[in-house]
Amino acid sequence: MKKLLITLVTLSVVLVGLGAGEALGQRRRVVIRRPHPLRRPLIVRPNHPFRRNLPKEVVVRTARKPVVVNAPLVYLPELTWTPVVVPLPPTERLIWQESETIAQDEEWVDKSFGVDQSGNALFLDIGGQARLLFADVTFANGNVQVVNFNDRTYGSGIYRLLDFADGRHVSTVRILARSESNDTKLGVYLSK
Repeated sequence: MKKLLITLVTLSVVLVGLGAGEALGQRRRVVIRRPHPLRRPLIVRPNHPFRRNLPKEVVVRTARKPVVVNAPLVYLPELTWTPVVVPLPPTERLIWQESETIAQDEEWVDKSFGVDQSGNALFLDIGGQARLLFADVTFANGNVQVVNFNDRTYGSGIYRLLDFADGRHVSTVRILARSESNDTKLGVYLSK
């Protein structure tokens, strides 16, 4: 009988001990592990005007909306970007938008955005710190405007990426970027 009593007391102490964490508001910590990103060689066409040292491998993020450009690609002279923080146009002027979050451990990310809309200005929204190399803006007629970011780190804000006052049909936007903070959100907007 004494052994049974000791066993019951021991069992109740163990059960109370197991439930004490929940009683004190402690919860089990769940750790979510992302799969290690797949790195691929960076592909830049031979006639691409960007001539700096480029990373050999990148994480490739394809466009959510695939867009086919039926014209041969013609690279326009490279534009050097002047970063100026601007307000985002009113909602009724925004035609298209998409964003992507880049983790710091991914290193360089080659992100494509499938736009396939007509407008007159592109905006880049950075949430966090992003080191940027270049952007390729491909138009429906096959012209590609390369925007040189000068391999610099830019902080949070909304920036004018490219103006084309004549109104152009933007097929895709490709950005080569690296997060310099824990996570960086890159958003691209097209306005009319």
